[in-house]
Amino acid sequence: MILPFVLLIAIFYFMLIRPENKKKKAMEKMRSELAVGDVITTIGGIVGTICAVKEETIVIETGADRVRIEFTKWAVSTKGQQTDAATK
Repeated sequence: MILPFVLLIAIFYFMLIRPENKKKKAMEKMRSELAVGDVITTIGGIVGTICAVKEETIVIETGADRVRIEFTKWAVSTKGQQTDAATK
């Protein structure tokens, strides 16, 4: 009677909890390794180049008009140049 319950918990752990924790750690590592000059995309879809890195925030420069915007680090979605194949 208890074996199916234990099996169900193990399946939930390996299928749901463990992959989510790995993904969270990878995102945290990526955000801690941000450096000046990196191209990033925010969770709002803003793409820019990092011009300053502070403890909890980053300043990015967007577009040819050199607009600078400050974001918290948790707002960074991806690091690196986006391609058309990756967005489809």
